[in-house]
Amino acid sequence: MTGLIILVIIVAVLGYGVYLYNDLVKNRQLSQEGWSGIDVQLKRRTDLIPNLLETVKGYMSHERETLEAVVKARADATSAANASPEERARVEGALSGALGKLLAIAEAYPDLKANTTFLEFQQALQTVEDELQLSRRYYNGTVRNLNTAVESFPSVIVANMFKFDKAEYFELENPADRAVPSVKF
Repeated sequence: MTGLIILVIIVAVLGYGVYLYNDLVKNRQLSQEGWSGIDVQLKRRTDLIPNLLETVKGYMSHERETLEAVVKARADATSAANASPEERARVEGALSGALGKLLAIAEAYPDLKANTTFLEFQQALQTVEDELQLSRRYYNGTVRNLNTAVESFPSVIVANMFKFDKAEYFELENPADRAVPSVKF
C-alpha cells in the first residue's frame, strides 16, 4: 500500500512539473508573438517615412536639418531591426522624437497642412502609432507573465532546469517619447 501512495505522489509531482513546463512554453510563445506584433508595427512606420518625407520636402526646404534627422533616425531604426528590445526602444524613441519634431514644424506650413497626401500620411502614421502602443502593451503584458513564471516558486525550478530566461520589456527611455505623437488635422 505504501508503494502505491509513493507512486501516486511521484506521478502527481511529475504531472505538475509537466504542467509548469507547458505553462512556461506558452508564456514564452506569447511573448515572442507579442514581439512580432511590435516588429510589424515598427516596420510599417519606417516604411511610411520615405513617402511622408517626399511629400514634405517641397514645402519645407528651409527645414533641411529636421528632414535629415528623420532620415538618420529611420536608418538607425532600420539597422536595429534585430536588436534587443532595450536597444530597439532606444532607437525607436529617437525616431519618434524626430517625427514629432517634423510634424510640429509642419504646422507652420499652411499649404502643407492643406495637402491631402500629407494629411493621408499623417493619418496613417497616427494609426501605426496607435497600433504600436497596443502592441507594446500586449508584449509587455506577456513578458510580465513569463518573467513572473520564471521567477516564481515552484516554476522557477522547472525554468532553471530547462533554461527559461526572463524577457526584456519594450520601454522607451525618454518619458516624453512614451506619449503618442499628437497629429493635428
